[in-house]
Amino acid sequence: MSSFSVRFLAPSLPSSNQFKTSRLCAAPAQTAVPPPSEAAEIDALRLEPRVEERDGYWVLKEKFRQGINPSEKVKLEKEPMKLFIENGIDELSQIPLEEIEKLKLTKDDIDVRLKWLGLFHRRKHQYGRFMMRLKLPNGVTTSAQTRYLASVIRQYGKEGCADVTTRQNWQIRGVVLPDVPKILKGLAEVGLTSLQSGMDNVRNPVGNPLAGIDPQEIVDTRPYCNLLSQFITANSLGNTAFTNLPRKWNVCVVGTHDLFEHPHINDLAYMPATKNGRFGFNLLVGGFFSPKRCAEAIPLDAWVPAEDVIPVCKAVLEAYRDLGTRGNRQKTRMMWLIDEMGVEGFRSEVLKRMPEQELERSSSQDLVQKQWERRDYLGVHPQKQEGLSFVGLHIPVGRVQADDMDELARLADKYGSGELRLTVEQNIIIPNINNSKLEALLNESLLRDRFSPEPPLLMKGLVACTGKQFCGQAIIETKARALKITEEVQQQVSVTRPVRMHWTGCPNTCGQVQVADIGFMGCMTRDENGKVCEGVDVFLGGRIGSDSHLGDVYKKSVPCKDLVPLVVDILVDHFGAVRRETEEGED
Repeated sequence: MSSFSVRFLAPSLPSSNQFKTSRLCAAPAQTAVPPPSEAAEIDALRLEPRVEERDGYWVLKEKFRQGINPSEKVKLEKEPMKLFIENGIDELSQIPLEEIEKLKLTKDDIDVRLKWLGLFHRRKHQYGRFMMRLKLPNGVTTSAQTRYLASVIRQYGKEGCADVTTRQNWQIRGVVLPDVPKILKGLAEVGLTSLQSGMDNVRNPVGNPLAGIDPQEIVDTRPYCNLLSQFITANSLGNTAFTNLPRKWNVCVVGTHDLFEHPHINDLAYMPATKNGRFGFNLLVGGFFSPKRCAEAIPLDAWVPAEDVIPVCKAVLEAYRDLGTRGNRQKTRMMWLIDEMGVEGFRSEVLKRMPEQELERSSSQDLVQKQWERRDYLGVHPQKQEGLSFVGLHIPVGRVQADDMDELARLADKYGSGELRLTVEQNIIIPNINNSKLEALLNESLLRDRFSPEPPLLMKGLVACTGKQFCGQAIIETKARALKITEEVQQQVSVTRPVRMHWTGCPNTCGQVQVADIGFMGCMTRDENGKVCEGVDVFLGGRIGSDSHLGDVYKKSVPCKDLVPLVVDILVDHFGAVRRETEEGED
């Protein structure tokens, strides 16, 4: 075991005949004979690390700087992490915006480098204001943390609000630069950080939102996600070993047969599996979305014991950091490196960076059952702890206001244990509710009027990115439009099961339209009169769970004003919906 290893208590292992159904495999179909190494076919010069450590920061070597993209040039001009580690944010926050705008260096500070601190300047739609993205491993937060975030956005009036993201995370809006040092201090006081949550960093570690309370969970993912976050950020002090990646990088730990964690769209996914009586994880690598390409994660043909979750994460990140290309930003995600080197070639580079250069081949004993009907966590459900339940609340397109957050914190304290869980579907779970308090909770006005545990079926799976209201990259408005169109569609059809509909304002697909039953990606198009208008490309057929599959384009450039009848037709033709006028005619 390496110095980076951490000892975990393994979950109770199933008996040899407990799981006879087929499982989601993170292992290749045949692993008895390892494939021949492709590493020998790779030019030795290609395996030279492209970065080196200088004065505590990792920088791109001079010989590899030709043809690099603009973001790499910004990093070379000034190390972004100095804004945090060397307190550069204190000085920057005191400079008036009009002075900042005069110099390219300081302008790049607020538009690019502050993303290393989780701050995103909304130059296009909220000039001078920032979105702040937090780190919330496994989506677990406390009432105290929620109240603090509410106090931050409340001071910004109508400019302030918060969103639950598709990575179990909070984003708060309306922040102004002079307030940032105070906010960062306040975050630290309640055990939160926004560090390393944007640009070329590791994003929020995702886990099972029901971790520790689910009667049917495979393993509690919270310790692993917490450990990953602590390692990646050096306990919120800044880990410069992993702040100069070629591009962003996503990680998740799977703890449930439901695959709430969406492993197929992560750069590294830990899939629970046993080997020779030991508990650990098979590894999937390379899943990602981008405007030019979307790819599902593939098996690395590797298994690690539970205590080596951190060493293998470190090794994968170092291989990507050292060898990933830094030219065209559309071709710098980790899967492009895997494509170039081959899976076995990439695996060999990970192995080189493992403690004692050991990395076991994948296990055939996957613990995730493939024939598993994905459960609904919205509503009231019993926990594994006797006498306790959790309640899943639907947060329409993930948007909350300061008063909402204060109310959620109050309910968590009054009825639960002061804890809230965020989900990748932009919803919130209140755990640890004594069954004797359920009726009173369900009668609270917030649940009756705003965040229903039992929303309409078409609203249940509705997800939307930030959209043009705040995001400068969005082509169309998403959140309000998603709600409006869904409400209109509901009036025209009835469905017997939830249909997951995702909206994203641009091809960056933060709304993850490719995993939706029906996805809507923003674009500009023309209406029947040839007039330019907001539209969408419609995707169909995305699946999540053990038979995950990315959806395909169904119809391109549909004006948003024409969407309702199209969605009605799709629901009737592909999802068994019934037109409401037909129902009335038969009565």
